[in-house]
Amino acid sequence: MRKALLLLTVVLFACGCARAQVDPTLQKQVEALASAHHGEVAIYARQLNTGKSVEVQPDLPVQTASTIKLALLWEAMRQVALGTARWDERITLKPDDLVGGSGMLHFFDAPLQLTLKDVATMMVIVSDNTATNLMIDRFPVATVDQDMAALGLDQTVLYKKVFKPATGPMPADQPRFGLGKTTPKQIGQLMEKIGRCDLNLPGKPKVDPEKADAACTVGLTMLRNQFYRDTVPRYVDLMNSGPDNAIASKTGSLDATRSDVAIIAAKTGPIVLAVYTFNNKDKSWTVDNEGERTIAGIAKAIVSAWSPEGTDSKLLKPGLGLH
Repeated sequence: MRKALLLLTVVLFACGCARAQVDPTLQKQVEALASAHHGEVAIYARQLNTGKSVEVQPDLPVQTASTIKLALLWEAMRQVALGTARWDERITLKPDDLVGGSGMLHFFDAPLQLTLKDVATMMVIVSDNTATNLMIDRFPVATVDQDMAALGLDQTVLYKKVFKPATGPMPADQPRFGLGKTTPKQIGQLMEKIGRCDLNLPGKPKVDPEKADAACTVGLTMLRNQFYRDTVPRYVDLMNSGPDNAIASKTGSLDATRSDVAIIAAKTGPIVLAVYTFNNKDKSWTVDNEGERTIAGIAKAIVSAWSPEGTDSKLLKPGLGLH
């Protein structure tokens, strides 16, 4: 087992050298699925070890909805690895912190003592908005946005807390995007950094690899236990050969928007996938929402083409660290 994990790590180190190669047959299939959707679709998909890619409007700025929470997770992982934050540090949930929407903490009695790991877990697994705001208290908007820009992700921006007024002047485009903006390619690249456990910033001291692996193990465990699994995992996890989820992901939803950003542990090599549907005609909040089914169909087409034998949850085991 240890040899298998070491081999996968070596393969993943090599992934960064694989040049992007558009898969023309799959590209046509995915474009057809996107065209059939009653709304707009933007996609970035890449298999890291082969370089195979499929893209539809990959550089188009889109509303992140809750997928911007990946930027907060990356920031937390980095600071834990640096020692400037700890998963076990205490965070107090106060009555005026409670906001509605997705999540569970707004049903809890406050004040309540939580750990940073508790808060991050709630933010990721059930997309808890109250937890997200507590994360922003700990990792301010300015810090997150400066670090995203330093990574070259200049179109990946967290604007403000959820359901809270802005504390200062907002950029002119904030009303258009709401909580945050990104492009499918940039958020896919951020998810790749999480998967590879790349927590370094240009020009800054590098994090200790062992501490980074430990922090990334916690983050990946959250992502692979994502509660909302009706988009990318909807059909793909049927290909899973193990008892655990073979997909680490973060979803985002608004009335006319559905999105999912994922790492898929395909048997032929890991796949990063970011799909955004927006201006959707179907604004229903059911598992049969067209946006959710469109994302699921695109994910199934990509995995079926690039990894016909499906996925393997063992390739995403906590503690592995995707470098």
